[in-house]
Amino acid sequence: PSPGTLCRTKPTDLVFIIDSSRSVRPHEFDKIKVFVSRVIEALDVGPNATRVGVINYASAVRSELPLQGPQSKAALLQAVRRIQPLSTGTMTGLAIQFAISRAFGAAEGGRGSAPNFKKVAIVVTDGRPQDGVQDASARARAAGIEIFAIGVGRVDMGTLRQMASEPLDEHVDYVESYSVIEKLTQKFQEAFCVVSDLCATGDHDCEQVCVSTPGAYRCACRDGFSLNSDGKTCTACNGGLGSALDLVFLIDGSKSVRPENFELVKKFINQIVDSLEVSDKQAQVGLVQYSSSVRQEFPLGQFKSKKDIKAAVKKMSYMEKGTMTGQALKYLVDSSFSVINGARPGVPKVGIVFTDGRSQDYISDAAKKAKDSGFRMFAVGVGNAVEDELREIASEPVAEHYFYTADFRTISKIGKKLQMKICVEEDPCECKSIVKFQTKVEDLINSLQQ
Repeated sequence: PSPGTLCRTKPTDLVFIIDSSRSVRPHEFDKIKVFVSRVIEALDVGPNATRVGVINYASAVRSELPLQGPQSKAALLQAVRRIQPLSTGTMTGLAIQFAISRAFGAAEGGRGSAPNFKKVAIVVTDGRPQDGVQDASARARAAGIEIFAIGVGRVDMGTLRQMASEPLDEHVDYVESYSVIEKLTQKFQEAFCVVSDLCATGDHDCEQVCVSTPGAYRCACRDGFSLNSDGKTCTACNGGLGSALDLVFLIDGSKSVRPENFELVKKFINQIVDSLEVSDKQAQVGLVQYSSSVRQEFPLGQFKSKKDIKAAVKKMSYMEKGTMTGQALKYLVDSSFSVINGARPGVPKVGIVFTDGRSQDYISDAAKKAKDSGFRMFAVGVGNAVEDELREIASEPVAEHYFYTADFRTISKIGKKLQMKICVEEDPCECKSIVKFQTKVEDLINSLQQ
């Protein structure tokens, strides 16, 4: 079952506190309304389930939708569509105080006295408040309100941290612009999801191993077995050792990838290397870094063991200039996958391109040539990466070959998805090492989703 189908949301009093000060342009305000609507769409709303309220603020505070307002999904979405920006100053502290005294109050439909209802406020702002937020936020948290702070653009990060509940890394989010705020939708849909452990309740049909995920589950097999295409039953393996594969990473080392993020990128590469069987007959790995120029860190087949590859990845130094993705793709096609550089004829070729920004040169020709040459191209983008460029690099079906995340810290999730896709499925058992690795990563993913 897809996550979401079995996702029941805990009965919550949820209040959105949205900034419509004059720095928020009308089309940007529309993006906030889309984000609010998407989160509402994933909730179980109703008078006895989750109730939603919306406070709109600038210099003054306006209750757009009280918790006791009409609580059908259609009525809520319609109310959100009607909200207009106030376009004055930024009194964030005042808005939070209003939430405590009015929005969550019993008179407006708050159910604070009942212990099983959560109280959650999501604050969206792009400014520096003209009043203090620390005291009001502390009072709100003391009153049992869980605060998520979403900052956009030139927001003051210190203010977000003063508002948000602990742990801060789960309650503070930052996006570069309103145009990408929708990327946070999934996080909030998952945050309100009740994690029901369907494996524990026996509510599954796995033949061997059931692995719980929030609100859903998937099946796995014991060592020496592989999962059949039905996703439930298992077949015994006949000792397949992992297919031959030539894999080259093309890594963006431009200056916008900060040093601490570059370390996360190295971990991401090694996470994927870990899941391969490396040898002359099986997987070979090459690594190319690019920024304003292209540098081959090591060619295919130079290192014969996983340990040596991972050590070389860790040693890679950071180039720290521009972003010439087109030039790098051309290098991949012309050099990295050539026999002179260690590529093996007749062995499947996979390229994984990692970037965090818009290319400063033209990528179309090289991207097309890579795919026309029969290379399987994956595109991974973080932060300010441009989705159209990622799609242009990715092989067909595009949706399965490109990945985007707003935050470097979540690239290990992408690593896990990639391991499943890189695997060349001739004999299902050849993916055995990946299945093994996947269960290891599963715990990590679950902890990220909490």
